[in-house]
Amino acid sequence: MRIAIIGAGIAGVTTAFELSARGHQVTVFDRCGSVAAEGSFANAGIVAPALALPWTMPGWPSLGAGRSFGWQWQRRRATQDKNAAAAHENLFKLAQFSLQRLQTLRRSLKLDFERAEGQLVLLRTERELKQIQPGLDRLAQFGLSAKLLSAEECRAVEPGLNPDQALHGGIHLAQAEVGNCRQFAHQIRVAAQRLGTQFRFHTTVRSISPGTPAQLVHEYTPPTEQPGPSTRYAESKDAADTHPAPHSPQQDSFDAIVVCAGTGAAALLQPLGIKLALATLHGSSLTALLRQLEAHPDLGPRAGLFDQATGISISRIGQRIRLCQSGEFDASPRIRPAALTQMHKVLDDWFPGAMQAGQLQQWRGSQVHLPDGLPLLGQSGRSGVWLNLAHEPSAMLSWTLACGAASVISSQISGDQAGADIPATTGLELSRLAA
Repeated sequence: MRIAIIGAGIAGVTTAFELSARGHQVTVFDRCGSVAAEGSFANAGIVAPALALPWTMPGWPSLGAGRSFGWQWQRRRATQDKNAAAAHENLFKLAQFSLQRLQTLRRSLKLDFERAEGQLVLLRTERELKQIQPGLDRLAQFGLSAKLLSAEECRAVEPGLNPDQALHGGIHLAQAEVGNCRQFAHQIRVAAQRLGTQFRFHTTVRSISPGTPAQLVHEYTPPTEQPGPSTRYAESKDAADTHPAPHSPQQDSFDAIVVCAGTGAAALLQPLGIKLALATLHGSSLTALLRQLEAHPDLGPRAGLFDQATGISISRIGQRIRLCQSGEFDASPRIRPAALTQMHKVLDDWFPGAMQAGQLQQWRGSQVHLPDGLPLLGQSGRSGVWLNLAHEPSAMLSWTLACGAASVISSQISGDQAGADIPATTGLELSRLAA
């Protein structure tokens, strides 16, 4: 089949690979000049099935804060839905499958991206442990290993932790990884291109028309100005893959269109009568080189950490360190001074002196999420249009479901449900949002 994918973030590029691997002719459209140029660019790089469950980390910022009364009502109603438990169980199984699929792709394609294994949730006080205990009990019901560690055991896992910082204990998630999401996305993109995938960068999709075939209108929209300081990292020479195109809307037909457009999805779907209560969540990250001292080999983290008190993650990305904070509805293009200060403080609390001065990269990214905190995966109810959206209620975790969701939706589009390992998506489809 001829298949179009709208969006070249981590969801779009993995979906492109999976569909190409099944023999389809795939074209990916993205308004930026590269894959993983927006919400997937400098996220925390966490792939952790346990953290996909909304009740696991109740200390995270409230997703209802700052929203309208109507949106908050929808969120409250969604969390009380009698089918929510089954949907979250399927979400967890999808997250586990996604981690396995990521590991399979890394081995089979011989991918070499910056990564480390394990995630440590740091608990400063006994009260924090009591807060998350119900979540730990829930994980145990799902059969996930989440080991409770003492302060001494935490420091054995992460020897660089500041010995003067108060630490009650931690939760070690062995079934988790942290790595360079953007680097992985570029390598999967190359693998997809080898299978015939075409990428159309600096190309904006204006509209979608369902049907057999489905149609879309796209327009070549190269940047008219040099990118500013807040966006200069998001552009690359990848735009050369886009062949010269007329500066006017063009219409094309496809057997299937997969919407992976994230923040651009609502504008494309609303004319089709698909009105979603999508909210945009913003995340911030700081990335800097890790200091290297022969006498102190563990100045920084070995893998991934999460500070339960603040909701800030600390990730080891190769020879760099990255702090990430999400859960904000503030749409400012720059990191708020208070958030910047807090991220620096968290790093100083746990790894004082770990970050090299200078060459500090600041990033702001956005993702959409629904009131129930679940992804949207599968048929749209409109002929030829499919959805792969709202993977996580956190910019920190956008990688967790990507590989699994891509495999599931490519299997559904291909009519290829034979794989026994493909998890069920009941409760994750658009039909759950019907009035």
